[in-house]
Amino acid sequence: MKRFLSVSVLCALCSALLCGAADAYVLQSSKDLGKDDARNQNVLVQCTTPDGGISNQTCHLRRYVKCSVGADEKRRCNGWQYWKDVRKPATSWPDWRRGAEACCQAKGLR
Repeated sequence: MKRFLSVSVLCALCSALLCGAADAYVLQSSKDLGKDDARNQNVLVQCTTPDGGISNQTCHLRRYVKCSVGADEKRRCNGWQYWKDVRKPATSWPDWRRGAEACCQAKGLR
């Protein structure tokens, strides 16, 4: 009986940890735009509600890069800026997933 109780407590703990680590948004679209001297990447995510449903609220993230054409006629883009929330560009993130999580949490969602 003690063994059964220990195993069930361990399973409950593992499921709680795994559920908390799940992505809290749904990727709606991802676009790479621009050519020649500049490019940008855009990501649109839809937040989820605390009970796991899909919310109608979205977060739009974007990042930019400056490009140049070398002597060999190849375009080189380096120095991608951090991801920023289009609606509130004051904060930035190195990874769009972190930005999506922070944006949804700021709205009281997951």
